[in-house]
Amino acid sequence: MEFRTEHDLIGDIEIPAQAYWGIHTQRAIKNFPFSTTPVHGDILFALSMVKKACCETNRELGYLEVSVADAMVAACEDVIAGKLSDQFPVDALQGGAGTSTNMNVNEVVANKALEFLGKEKGDYAIVHPIEHVNLHQSTNDVYPTALKIAAILGIRKLSEAASVLQGALQAKEREFASILTIGRTEFVDAVPMTLGAQFSCFAEAVGRDRWRTFKCEERLRVVNIGGTAIGTGLTAPKSYIFLVIEKLRLITGLGLCRAENPMEQTANADSFAEVAGILEAHAVNLRKIAQDLRLLHMIGDITLPAMQAGSSIMPGKINPVVCEAVISVSVKVRALLNIVNETAAMGTLQINEFLPLLGQSLIEALDLLQSADMILAQHCASIVANKSVCLKKLNQSQTIITAFLPHIGYDKAETITLDFKKSNEPVFRTFLESRLGKELVDKVLSPQSIMALGHNEVINRTGK
Repeated sequence: MEFRTEHDLIGDIEIPAQAYWGIHTQRAIKNFPFSTTPVHGDILFALSMVKKACCETNRELGYLEVSVADAMVAACEDVIAGKLSDQFPVDALQGGAGTSTNMNVNEVVANKALEFLGKEKGDYAIVHPIEHVNLHQSTNDVYPTALKIAAILGIRKLSEAASVLQGALQAKEREFASILTIGRTEFVDAVPMTLGAQFSCFAEAVGRDRWRTFKCEERLRVVNIGGTAIGTGLTAPKSYIFLVIEKLRLITGLGLCRAENPMEQTANADSFAEVAGILEAHAVNLRKIAQDLRLLHMIGDITLPAMQAGSSIMPGKINPVVCEAVISVSVKVRALLNIVNETAAMGTLQINEFLPLLGQSLIEALDLLQSADMILAQHCASIVANKSVCLKKLNQSQTIITAFLPHIGYDKAETITLDFKKSNEPVFRTFLESRLGKELVDKVLSPQSIMALGHNEVINRTGK
């Protein structure tokens, strides 16, 4: 392998000659060999859009030569398009508030621009990673801005995925609307309901998540680009500070706005913690839904689609693996979001040094939730209701007597239940019909009556 030598304040270091990264990235590779997990591509994508906006601003204001700026813009566009995805080897776990990631992008853009200009990599007199690509910027304003862009784009994808899951659950709500089953509380039979109503509960929860997720984009639109090191705008021209947000808004297509108090936005990361709370609510709902589906499958009310053999030793065993995977995702996401909250609280004075860990955790959580929504939606589409099983359990459950309280009162209902326990009748509904008449039993235990949200008729109690 051939190498080129670059120099910084610490000294010289050799870099693979064909690499687009430079000395700052090479040192980061050596300094942070922790998890072998690279910086998330969505963060690099967003950071490259920020660099493009900064470059276009400096070009328009005359701070960059047009030919150099054009080459830099083209290099940014290559990064945005994913053409240089193998040139970002820095580990996601890093110190320095994101400086290593920022410099990795600066160096790749600089060297790719040099290539466009017909120059050798490392010829930084022509295009310099700091003097040109990072002009009027610091890690402390470009990195938080990029992280908010990446999060907004991830939130939009998640909102769409939640919509798909909500639709799948609503389809089952309609399909199962006339199937009577028995409700359960504390793992014990409760009162009658429809299976469709159960799926309506799932759908409503996801619907709230969809709306909350969609709305939480608003928490991230205020960015500190132009604030440079601590939000005072020191070293950046005023014209640049006011123009760069306009350029960034056009490039991203997002409703971004410049912070009225850039120092505050540079110092605080509570907006990410607020978003984490909203995402955690979705993770909680996903876990609840997946657990309930697994339970309904076990007791036979529904049959989940068979996905794979369930055992390496027990022939014919099929497990609810998709639900279990979604539960696992929920656990992992909540752990990642706890990291977001912890790191948001760990900033000191003017910056948050732990934004790389915060950002990686947040974007990973968004990815996992989006995937879980889509996978669970596809899984739910193939759920089958076991109507005969539901009806059998309903007819056998003594708790259906509760539906008759307006007609016969509590004492009479209790007497009927005790009489049934003494009888040899195997099916409670049949016993009820013998005591109350089939017409009344059929009327009370109809899907329409059960789900009518109370009754409007004046009832004369039978047997009083």
